[in-house]
Amino acid sequence: MAKDAPQLRRVLGMTGLVLFGLAYMVPLAVFDTFGIVTSATSGHLPAAYVLTTVAMLFTAYSYGQMSRAIPKAGSAYAYSRSAFGGEVGFLAGWGLMLDYVLLPMLDAMVISIYLHASFPQVPAGVFIVAVLLLSTTLNVIGIRLLLRANFILIAIQVVFLLVFFVLALRSVSTGEAPNLLAPLLEPGMKGSEIFGGAAILCLAFLGFDAVSTLSEEAKDPQRQVPRAIMLVTLCGGVIFTATAYVASISFPNWQDFTDVDAAALEVMQHVGGIMLGAFFVAAYVAGSFASAMTSQASVSRILYSMGRDGVLPRSLFGVLSERFRTPLIGIVLVGAIGLLGIWLELETLSSMISFGALFAFSMVNLSTIKHYVVDGRRRSGPDLLRFGLVPAIGFCLTLWLWTSLSGLTFAIGMSWLALGAIQLAYVTGGFKRRPPELDPYAEVEVLDEDDQQPAFSSR
Repeated sequence: MAKDAPQLRRVLGMTGLVLFGLAYMVPLAVFDTFGIVTSATSGHLPAAYVLTTVAMLFTAYSYGQMSRAIPKAGSAYAYSRSAFGGEVGFLAGWGLMLDYVLLPMLDAMVISIYLHASFPQVPAGVFIVAVLLLSTTLNVIGIRLLLRANFILIAIQVVFLLVFFVLALRSVSTGEAPNLLAPLLEPGMKGSEIFGGAAILCLAFLGFDAVSTLSEEAKDPQRQVPRAIMLVTLCGGVIFTATAYVASISFPNWQDFTDVDAAALEVMQHVGGIMLGAFFVAAYVAGSFASAMTSQASVSRILYSMGRDGVLPRSLFGVLSERFRTPLIGIVLVGAIGLLGIWLELETLSSMISFGALFAFSMVNLSTIKHYVVDGRRRSGPDLLRFGLVPAIGFCLTLWLWTSLSGLTFAIGMSWLALGAIQLAYVTGGFKRRPPELDPYAEVEVLDEDDQQPAFSSR
């Protein structure tokens, strides 16, 4: 890469990485699919979150190990490519792109659902267009602005959760005593329902993957990124499970939902009346918008990484804006694709995102074993535990969740992977030549705290 070409800026510290990941996960994301998964699991949403959190912690560990070995911006694409070669890396990145490309659409959709429920005279599509337009604009301007916005938006969600927990627990204490163990464990629970629900919930944990995409913008990626990945996963899992549990015991009659897509609003109004319902809509919109911004930022950097390597058209995706030094084409393209949310259903979209996520997670677990145990010959007892057993458990869990998705989701997801294989065949001239290789010596300009002059340049 030419030394005078614009580069990603190393401006993110530990706090910025964690905030980015939590903003991507959205502390209120438990309400994205609250009604859908509560119904699918027969009222056992918290149990499904426990299962998903355990599975994601194993996978997050693998992400941390690979981000330490390969501090590049490509996430599962870069890791799989390094371990298994360009063809496998491309397909892993292509599968990952499915969920990243669709996440801004999901966030815009859930915002439109709750705003339309509050303002039924405004068409839901108007809200989708407005969210995507504002998110795209902020992403083009740059990541520092996103960090400032994320801090405010996360603070709003934290305040709401505190208010909700207090009111919900007060409602439980003054009403008919619920079965406190029922949401987590009760006779007659169906394991297939819990695994099916847990598979859908994987989309809520993409924040730790999003952190790995910022390796080229972190000040100390080999130390900070692995820690941030584990911390974001653990914090997200605790927040999701606790919120789902409190909501479940405060509204145990899940069969009474009138609209499963907007069921969370019914819970809020039951717990705190119209005022809490209005506060929920405001906080939820804030959180979902933060997620829309950060997810759009992440996928644009994956597209930039793949374009820079020549797997996607370099002239379109492999360049940065001269003025803003952001991947302009990728940002705008993802925003445009998000407009399809005007016509899609929430449950179908959620499952499609989980398909891409679980496929990528499985590949990262396998890449960890290949990189350290097979290629690196790290085969002592502790190394086999760290780089062999833990990633293997993560792979088995993600594979199990992956196969728990619906048949329609698999049909759509496999069609997406087939499209990726066609693109790969085109790039390689019918698989007659190898895909373009990563450039491990590409220059990354490192700027100081105040974004003034470059502090140093290294790779």
